[in-house]
Amino acid sequence: MAHTEPQENGAMRESNGQYGGHNERKEEEKQPPGGLSHTPIPNAEPGYTLRITFVRATNLPIADLSSLSSDPFVYAEFKTSLPMRNKEDPILSFRTPTIRRNVNPEWNTAWVLANVPSSGFSMKARILDEDPMDHDDRLGSVCIDVDHLDESWAGIQEEAFKIRKRSGSKRAYIGRRCVVTFRGGGKMSGELILSVEVLGRTKDKGGRVYTIGPNYWSKHYSPLIGKLTGTKEPGKDGNGRVERFKYSQSLDNASSHLVGTNYRFFQANQIQLTGPVPGEMYHRYVEFKPFVEPMFLRTGLRGRILNRVLRCQHSRIYSYDGQTEYGCVLEPTRDLTLKFLEMVHFDQGGRIFTYVLTLDGLLRFTETGKEFGIDLLSKHTMHSAVAAYIAWSGEFFVRRLKKPEKGPQSPDQETHPPHKVEGGPPMEEPLRDPTHYELIIDNDSGTYRPNKSLFPLLTSFLTKNLPGLKILTLPCDAPELSKMKEEQSERKKAEGDRRTFVAYGGSSGSSISSSAVEELEARTEDRETKKRGRLERGVRVLEEPGAVANEWVRGRREI
Repeated sequence: MAHTEPQENGAMRESNGQYGGHNERKEEEKQPPGGLSHTPIPNAEPGYTLRITFVRATNLPIADLSSLSSDPFVYAEFKTSLPMRNKEDPILSFRTPTIRRNVNPEWNTAWVLANVPSSGFSMKARILDEDPMDHDDRLGSVCIDVDHLDESWAGIQEEAFKIRKRSGSKRAYIGRRCVVTFRGGGKMSGELILSVEVLGRTKDKGGRVYTIGPNYWSKHYSPLIGKLTGTKEPGKDGNGRVERFKYSQSLDNASSHLVGTNYRFFQANQIQLTGPVPGEMYHRYVEFKPFVEPMFLRTGLRGRILNRVLRCQHSRIYSYDGQTEYGCVLEPTRDLTLKFLEMVHFDQGGRIFTYVLTLDGLLRFTETGKEFGIDLLSKHTMHSAVAAYIAWSGEFFVRRLKKPEKGPQSPDQETHPPHKVEGGPPMEEPLRDPTHYELIIDNDSGTYRPNKSLFPLLTSFLTKNLPGLKILTLPCDAPELSKMKEEQSERKKAEGDRRTFVAYGGSSGSSISSSAVEELEARTEDRETKKRGRLERGVRVLEEPGAVANEWVRGRREI
């Protein structure tokens, strides 16, 4: 799955700690624009650590007339006077869990931020009604501006802020008015109650604001995509709880199948890790084809269309609905590592995952593998929601160690996969001890091409956030990595159903493969010899009407 283009400066194997030199710098000069960016973090004094708590809301408008209620959540954006490292960097944002069927929801959800400058901040908190079948309805917003911070600042103690109706859905407020009029009681004006407190000076260099915690996580299920992929996740019992894995005890057949009801869900995962993400891990999309930059910057008709398609894909994969599971770990502990291992199903099934680590430490990942075909658009671009800059991206998988007291590279060490190791899948339930597992993670991403010389920083960051878990980083062109992924694929065939995920159907457009960019370029060069889809033909008529007309006159009917 490794792409074969020349690698960036600083070729290094985390397993042996060897760095490249002059030859790698020459190769980096041959690369298309993008990849590792050396733009420095702006200089600034260390700021303050803030805890923002979204406590509750009252008298919200009614978005669902059938239940006379709403499914509200808060989406907040946080800004300061600090200059951005790049104008394309995403704004710091935070989303609370959704409270179902409630116009007086209580979240009591905290967001801890570091390095907020003494010049203060501005925050816009939008209250929205979750609607997975359509766009989320706006229920109103609250804006908070603080022009100065220091350790003596009194803060905001569960203060009620009036929700601005102007930014809300008229239909939802009409529903609220009807309920107030005919049922009596209640108020038309809603309020958002929140707190903000200074926890002290941040013990870090200033220049950027980042999330410390808590470590929120969420799991998103898509039954439609699950049906397309054949993905089977644990079923749910009559009380709505996810059933635990139950493994066949047959030693003659290594194929393990879940016992009981299993629904077809495609699972997408998010975990907020504790920052800061190392500042050196700063990667921009790679402009290996002319259409890539317009797609990320939303310029030109084609760029805007591709950008919108990818964002729609992202919202479908990471869809919030009634099936979404939420949770929180207050700080990086073994509990957080266990939650991560649960999300990846420990070492069961030879699974391989595609991931993106955002600049603010949000880890997003879904299962992929060689058998997953992503047609038209990039996996990592979808996972990043078309972010111009990210910290890291690639693929990873988890293996279980037979002898956890010994290192993974020990000569007599065996792992599952590829070996059959007693004490866990496929014949027994997983061991719930992080020290028995190893995370193998790479930089296999043709979209961002993370620089492998920075693997030690990635290892340090993950070790801090996932204590107990052993970390092995390998560059995407490492021969042993290809062998490991083949072993994972073989184990998947033995223990689970083979599946294919088509993220965007149709034969139109150019394919971007994170693991085989050379294949992408070949397919892109062959576009003119293949039949174009309706979307691309329509875009081309609008962008190049003259060329289309000339081809039509010459008798070339296929645009």
